[in-house]
Amino acid sequence: MVNLIINIKNNNIDISVNSLGAELYSVRAENGINYLWDGKPEYWKGRSPILFPIVGALRGGKADSKMGEVKLVRHGFARFQEWTTEIKGDDLVTLMLASSPETKNDYPYDFLLRVSYKLDNNSLTTTFSVLNTGDCVMPYCIGGHPAFNIPLVQGEEFGDYLVEFEMPETADCRYVDLETGLILTKTRRLLTSQSSFRLDHELFRKDALVFDDLKSRKVKLYSEKSGHGVQMDFSGMEYFAVWSPVKDSPFVCLEPWTGTATLESEDDIFENKRGMRFLNPGEEGTVSYTVTVF
Repeated sequence: MVNLIINIKNNNIDISVNSLGAELYSVRAENGINYLWDGKPEYWKGRSPILFPIVGALRGGKADSKMGEVKLVRHGFARFQEWTTEIKGDDLVTLMLASSPETKNDYPYDFLLRVSYKLDNNSLTTTFSVLNTGDCVMPYCIGGHPAFNIPLVQGEEFGDYLVEFEMPETADCRYVDLETGLILTKTRRLLTSQSSFRLDHELFRKDALVFDDLKSRKVKLYSEKSGHGVQMDFSGMEYFAVWSPVKDSPFVCLEPWTGTATLESEDDIFENKRGMRFLNPGEEGTVSYTVTVF
């Protein structure tokens, strides 16, 4: 099947979505700024993958569940699947992915996953809807992984940008094992009654900054020089991460999650993973996040 690039727009934003992975492919604003990373493979070929049915990594890529063994690559399989366009309007598109013999070989559950992208003025809302189409309780996690160009404006540098939460935070971020992707017990203090920190490539030498106890549900990534950036509202998502590859990459990901990778202190029962959500047969779960460009 040929991958399709689907475009929607309004007077302020023009976006495109790839049917492969239902991945957001570009975000351009009427101010001429291209906000979304373009997937240069020498840094990272992703742009905004959908993380399902797990966020992060399982220990050894495997876990046990009530329905049998779960075998998942980091961040799951949804980003590698071809999705079907269900609804297409001027400023809205919805794509869907149904379970198949291929997906059930790795994740033994029946589901129908939808993602909708909706434009409103200078905002883009991404909504995930997960329907349990099987006859047993279904555990899952889901998350977003959009990457934003840094810098956004010519002449600026990586260190000109701040990550700013809506309220002061005291945050201890757990270290991540770069090889296994597991979240370690050891932590590093990033914020102490502070609402912001400045971008520095050194922050990401130990992988993502994973925040698991934030009061804030809004965050800004913006330049002190030009004032341009993005705001993310991730209400309803329990976890949040900031990531940039260790290669001094010219982009930063803001990642809203409902769960995380396996903790080194956890067992290997899929249902026991931190943040796991559960759907009864026929039940649907919905969560969304909104990105506003400025």
